[in-house]
Amino acid sequence: MAKHPLWSDEYWLLLMQLYLKKPAGLKPLYSRGLVNLALELHIPPQFLYEQMFRLRQLESPRLEQLWEKYSNSPKKLSRGVKLLRQMNGFGQANDFYEGVEVNESWERDFRPLEADDQLMPLHLIVVLDLYFRLTPITMVAETPEIIELGRMMKLPAPRIVEIMETYQVCDPYLKRQADQSPLLAPCQEVWNRYGNDNPEKLAALAAQMKVFFSS
Repeated sequence: MAKHPLWSDEYWLLLMQLYLKKPAGLKPLYSRGLVNLALELHIPPQFLYEQMFRLRQLESPRLEQLWEKYSNSPKKLSRGVKLLRQMNGFGQANDFYEGVEVNESWERDFRPLEADDQLMPLHLIVVLDLYFRLTPITMVAETPEIIELGRMMKLPAPRIVEIMETYQVCDPYLKRQADQSPLLAPCQEVWNRYGNDNPEKLAALAAQMKVFFSS
C-alpha cells in the first residue's frame, strides 16, 4: 500500500490508542473516533483504517515492538500520545508539511454547512440514500423510516422531510419548482456526486457512514 504524504510513523501511537479504546478492536471506517482522528491529521479515514488493520496484524517488527511496549501500559501510551500532540505543528498540515498539497474533498463531508451549521454533507448523503427508497407521497414526517433516521442522526423528522423536499427540486424526474431554501446548493452538490450513479454504491456508503452517528 502506498504511503500517504502526511503519514508519520509516530501516528501509530494514535491508532493504537484508538484501537484499544473499549470495545477494543478494529474500528469501523466511519466511526466517530476514526473520522475525528482523520480530520486531525488531514489523512482520509480509508487510509487510517487500512493502517489500523496493519497494526492489528502486527505486520512488521516495528509494530510488534510498539505493541509489546504500549499495549499493556495504557498510562505509558497516554503519555506518548500527549507528547505527540504537544509537538509544534502537529495536525497543521499546511505548516508542518510545507509544500504538500492537501485534498480536503473528503473533509468537507464532515464539516458543518455554511448554509446550516447543524448539518454536514454527511447528513445529506445519508438522507439521499433514504430518498431513493421512498416515494414522494411517503416523504412526510410520519413515515417510520424518516422517524427512525431522524432519531439516529438526532434530527427532528421535519428536518429530514425538508432535505427530501429540497432533493425533489434536484431530481430531474420530478422537475419540481426551485425554491429559495438555503439547502438547495449543498443538496445539489451531493446530488451531482451521487444522484446519477449506481444507487447500490450510495447505499453501501450510507450504511458505512451511519456508524458515525451511533459511535
